[in-house]
Amino acid sequence: MATQNSTIVSNFEATPPVLNNTTAVGGRVRVAQGSVAVAADGTGSGDIIMLAPIPSNASIFSIRLAADDLDSGTPALAWNIGVYSSGGTVKDVDAFASAVTLGQAATAFTEYAFEARDIAECGQAVWQDAAETADGGGWYYIAASISTAAATGAAGDLSFIIEYVVD
Repeated sequence: MATQNSTIVSNFEATPPVLNNTTAVGGRVRVAQGSVAVAADGTGSGDIIMLAPIPSNASIFSIRLAADDLDSGTPALAWNIGVYSSGGTVKDVDAFASAVTLGQAATAFTEYAFEARDIAECGQAVWQDAAETADGGGWYYIAASISTAAATGAAGDLSFIIEYVVD
């Protein structure tokens, strides 16, 4: 029987020990959560809802979203969950989720952090999710953007819980 160590364990057992990034072990868990009242005309193609600012050095491990029925016609509504600069420029429109059907009917909280993101990217920083080559510091917005417009938009709430680790 073989035993394989994660990088965290290998670093711990090294002589001398190698410090792990605090987003991998020992970091503090933070949360950004809230609700957005979506207008009936707020579910058109290309519409964007900026959910929360997250520090560039944070590592997101959970993005849960819930929504009322925001598409009262024959459901077509689909969303991307991605990363935007704090100035509102798209960095990766579907870094976390692509064309998910949230809000086609009332939707309970559902996990989306790894719907499109590769599981091997678990533990990477938001600046890496934003496809940057280095951490420039600051903040990024996590956003939900419409990839397919609602057939018949309906007003309702979109709620989010984003959990991340930082120093």
